[in-house]
Amino acid sequence: MAEPESKEIPLRKRKAWMFSQSEAPRLSALFESPEGRKKFWRYWVKDNLVNGIDLAVHFGLKLIPMDAASNFGAWLGPFALPRFHKTAIRRGRATLARLLPEKSEAERDAILYRNWQAQGRLMTEFSAINRLRGHMDRIQLHNFERLRDTAKAGPVVVVGMHLGNWEIGPLILSTAGLQPNINYIPPSGRAKAWISRRVRLKAGVAFLPPGHQGTRASVKVLKDGGMVSMFCDEGVSGKIRGPLFGRAPHQEGNLAVAVRLARMTGAKICPWYNLRGKGFRFDAYFLPPIELPPEDKPGARLAEDILMLNGVIEPVISAHLDQWYFLDNSLPEG
Repeated sequence: MAEPESKEIPLRKRKAWMFSQSEAPRLSALFESPEGRKKFWRYWVKDNLVNGIDLAVHFGLKLIPMDAASNFGAWLGPFALPRFHKTAIRRGRATLARLLPEKSEAERDAILYRNWQAQGRLMTEFSAINRLRGHMDRIQLHNFERLRDTAKAGPVVVVGMHLGNWEIGPLILSTAGLQPNINYIPPSGRAKAWISRRVRLKAGVAFLPPGHQGTRASVKVLKDGGMVSMFCDEGVSGKIRGPLFGRAPHQEGNLAVAVRLARMTGAKICPWYNLRGKGFRFDAYFLPPIELPPEDKPGARLAEDILMLNGVIEPVISAHLDQWYFLDNSLPEG
């Protein structure tokens, strides 16, 4: 790939984000104020009803064959998303219209429908994903030695993409004795957070603090020769941060974080992605490692580094929008 032309590009600054969790309301909240009573009722009653449903669904899906769980999701996505997530559907149609203006409305709707199926499968496969450890023949590896050999030689920033089912990543790495460290942001909902952490720990990941708190921990892992895993295709608050899709580079997402970590530690960047085959089967592709070129002073090539990494990720996402998790986010101007 040709190196982007060096030029001065003003970058939007990244805002430091500090992760915090709300504490459980104490019994005294019942007697403090109407707002306190609402918080108590919501946390201990309403939320726990939802938590119970989440746990029942998660463990219920474990009782059926993994193909059946995946196929149930393929039905569930097209059923639930258009009915209960209308704003996301509108965003998805608008994003497809901007990214694929040459296609007809019917062609774009067909892509969106396949995306609903993919999202449904992701929801239900979370209960079955670790069963793939005993069925690794369902995952075809393409050029895995690129990542494996690079990781054994020194620090690596693994950059994944939200295609196929990215939860297979730790399972693949564990076959080579590699352990990814991730900045874990718990999902909303206590049961979902517990399920998510439990499944990923069993898959073989190690957790780093989320947000700004995890930067120092990530640097330490890399300087010790380890591996940090992240995703540079992002949707935050319903808006796409990455890939850039023709927008100017910025520091608000993981594209900037990945290249900064690589610069600070001398790590190589190893992009990878997977695509869903038929049902609960996948092809995992490992792209050539990226070694950032020298720079005159720290940060001098930040914009070019971001564009270089984006130039690897964006074509892959663009070619597989029907499997991209963030398709139903909007694409901001600029």
